[in-house]
Amino acid sequence: MVQHMVSPSEAWRRIDAWLATHAPSDSARLNPPATQGEIQLAERLLGSPLPSDLVESLRCHNGASAWTTLLPDQSPLPVSGIVDRWQMCMQVAAENDGLSRRSWDDEPWWQPLWIPWAESADGGVHVIDQRPGPYAGRLGWAGHSGGGDFTDSWPSLATLLHAVAHALDEGGDVRGLHPYLTTQGELWWDEEGCVELNGHPLRAAPVGLS
Repeated sequence: MVQHMVSPSEAWRRIDAWLATHAPSDSARLNPPATQGEIQLAERLLGSPLPSDLVESLRCHNGASAWTTLLPDQSPLPVSGIVDRWQMCMQVAAENDGLSRRSWDDEPWWQPLWIPWAESADGGVHVIDQRPGPYAGRLGWAGHSGGGDFTDSWPSLATLLHAVAHALDEGGDVRGLHPYLTTQGELWWDEEGCVELNGHPLRAAPVGLS
């Protein structure tokens, strides 16, 4: 599929251009690129290389400086946040037998080869699954009360970023979520036909850069 071949940097180029035109406050929340030293330190602390898609994405933006909804319910973490969340989940899992597979959902609460890359508004962590096998690189949820969840997961970070760039550039949705702009000019993703957020009006996001 074409989506698998689109690089994170190309997707970010398109997303950045759209944000600069239509949602500059969201654009300002994106950090500058991560340095090679920051990435190498993170890999030493995690004990394994970061996923290549994630490294390329971090070299575009080292996460965000504050919570943002420029991706659908996923606020990208900086390198320091990736390390902090991984270490915290490893500690909690070790203290609560969270590394053992749960028979009812076939996944543990946490796995050392899950790499946090974003967080949701409720504090849940989005991960990239680095376990060897046919699903390596897929995205999922972890760190909730149950086991990790890879239901209907994206096959890679690159495919998610490409879908976001496509929706902003050419129209459409990201798995049922459409882009809107709030009254503050911030990007928001919601179901088709949504007209308000917390009592404030939403408007459909412009398509492309015009």
